[in-house]
Amino acid sequence: MEKIKSFGNKISDSVLWNQLKAGDEESFSMLFERYYGSLVNYGKTLMPSEDIVKDCVQDVFVDIWKYSEKLNAAIVVKAYLFSCVRNRIARFRERDHIFSHVKDVDSFDFMFDFSVEERLIADESMASKVEYLNQCINNLPDRQKEALYLRYHQGLTVEQVAEVLDMNYQSTKNLLHRAISRLRSDFPISLVALLLANPTNF
Repeated sequence: MEKIKSFGNKISDSVLWNQLKAGDEESFSMLFERYYGSLVNYGKTLMPSEDIVKDCVQDVFVDIWKYSEKLNAAIVVKAYLFSCVRNRIARFRERDHIFSHVKDVDSFDFMFDFSVEERLIADESMASKVEYLNQCINNLPDRQKEALYLRYHQGLTVEQVAEVLDMNYQSTKNLLHRAISRLRSDFPISLVALLLANPTNF
């Protein structure tokens, strides 16, 4: 089993996606295992109920399997999955009137706290500055925080972030630029680079 999983990790998303489209259950399972955890973590930034988020993620995969033959082959799988989960959660929130004044996904409160692990801070004197930088990031507008999360925590390209957020490329690029510029106005570029260059440590 471990050998199968190890081999599966070396297969590209596009190959698994096309095999899934052809009805291959093992490829479907591999994609599910590869992205389920990340999708749930992302969903929890948009919806406080983990159980509901898990249901939404599972519903996305159910639909993918159900309509596998009709899926577009020319997609970036990771971005597509994140976009599907985001839209699924948006529909759930709208249907259940969780937020009476929220009409669309653009009004999401983004519930993710950025922080750099202490081990990344070589100089102890920088600890307080990094802590303040984290605070500043978490005080950014929700849309900017989500864009940073997708770009640097999940490693999506600007084009892929645009797909997930349902924005055009230039608007997404401007959104990220405003967020980073706002941080750089108060901190040395090197300090901001430390935070954004280590996405897996957020």
